[in-house]
Amino acid sequence: MTSPHPRSTARRRWRTGLLAAATLTLAGTGVALGLSPASAATCGALSYQADATLSGSTWTARRGSTTVYTGTDMRAAVQAAISSLPSRTAKQNVLVRGSGSISANSRISLPSYTLLDVCGTINVTGTGSGDQAPIYSRGTHDVEVAHLNVTGAPLYGIFMRSVSNLILGQIDMRLSGGLGIRIDNYGDKTVPARNIRLDSAYVSGAGSHAVETYGVDGITIGTVTARNVGESGLLLNQTVNATVGTVDADNAGAGTGYAAFRMANRNGRIGSSYPTNIRVGTVKARGGGRGVFCVSESGGAVIDRVDIANTGNNAVLVENCHNVVLAGASGTINGGGEVRISSRTEFAPSSDIRLQNLSVSNTNIRWSPCTGSNNTISNVTRTNSTLTWC
Repeated sequence: MTSPHPRSTARRRWRTGLLAAATLTLAGTGVALGLSPASAATCGALSYQADATLSGSTWTARRGSTTVYTGTDMRAAVQAAISSLPSRTAKQNVLVRGSGSISANSRISLPSYTLLDVCGTINVTGTGSGDQAPIYSRGTHDVEVAHLNVTGAPLYGIFMRSVSNLILGQIDMRLSGGLGIRIDNYGDKTVPARNIRLDSAYVSGAGSHAVETYGVDGITIGTVTARNVGESGLLLNQTVNATVGTVDADNAGAGTGYAAFRMANRNGRIGSSYPTNIRVGTVKARGGGRGVFCVSESGGAVIDRVDIANTGNNAVLVENCHNVVLAGASGTINGGGEVRISSRTEFAPSSDIRLQNLSVSNTNIRWSPCTGSNNTISNVTRTNSTLTWC
């Protein structure tokens, strides 16, 4: 479902109108994040410049007192409401009241300076191809999705490509296939997607990842909750300057090498080095594939707390990664596959990996092959667990 897995300082430049009095403290990080009015409010509690409302089986889209669509097509109604907004240099708000279905081979497209608040559920039907998604935006800035519920099997529940100043608020996806949220820079790979915020995502039943990024500079995530997804709970590819509160995954990537939390494709690499710029509060994993997986020249990461149990594959695998701390504060690992530092020959061997502050039970700890440098283990207690260290 995803594209092939093929600098800067942290940016906190939220534009005027994005800040609000409410704050969210990301678990385990101590980072307070200003919430926008939409993300802090109950769905439908803002003032709106346009709306699409369902009554009986009829959707009606309006801008002010002007009706711009009447009919049975939810997608057409919502898009008409969005398109009715005038040219603008500040966000205007669109409200969706009601639930309905749209085709997997179609999309609702969000232009710049648009906030969408969906008080209802979008059910995705049929099949599609390409980068279709019920909520889509490309090459835009200052877009916000305050509340959204999605069911069915979309190709992507939300697809945001080459965007900046994006806010995703309260997102809930109870899926039967597809990928939950993808944010990438594939519109122009020379320019990263920038200044991204995701407050809360609950994704179940996706065939692929719950949340995935590729080519992002500057992202703050509150909580990702993944249940019974086919691949990763949260996958960061080629992403720098990331702060994540909690990844909570149950049965993510069962039977695969994916993980509750995965970093890949030079994630966290800035230029040719790995300064600490990926900060994660908590990773919780139950069952599924791996718990934590760092691979393919990624690193620059501190995970403060882990709570991993009974994974089908490695509890933790660090492979060809650099400057990774697990765990900055504390962690427990019980059962499942081993905790391993590893390297493949096509990349430089793993270095500056610190395993610390861990309680490991019923699984082993192993550094193999014996390549790499400055990998350390400290303050780790073991129960029914062997240690093989170079």
